[in-house]
Amino acid sequence: MTKMNAIGWFDIYVDELDRAVAFYEAVLNCTLAPIGDPTGETQMMSFPADMSAYGAGGALSKSAHAKPGIGGTVVYFSAEDCAVEQARVETAGGTVLRPKFSIGEFGWVSLCQDTEGNVFGISSMQ
Repeated sequence: MTKMNAIGWFDIYVDELDRAVAFYEAVLNCTLAPIGDPTGETQMMSFPADMSAYGAGGALSKSAHAKPGIGGTVVYFSAEDCAVEQARVETAGGTVLRPKFSIGEFGWVSLCQDTEGNVFGISSMQ
């Protein structure tokens, strides 16, 4: 069996797609791009990704089949220094739940909440 990463893709479910796109573009300093849903049931905006590189790609997804919320899976975005992205969260309309803290030899993490109520993390080695 071929070894692979545990995560191959992620969806962050949202109610207001435009609001969520603006939030993540502001916090992560990137541009999301529309992608098609073969079923035609879901609107999706993809985070920048190179599917041949290490890690996982993903999208913001607005769907009648799932909703955003607290207490589910937490996605951690990679950063050079998570304090930089953390500093953009409140200006973009989100909430910093736990400012940058050490996770020992694994680096640093900030825990935040987006405009849709989803909790997400930002992870860095410095």
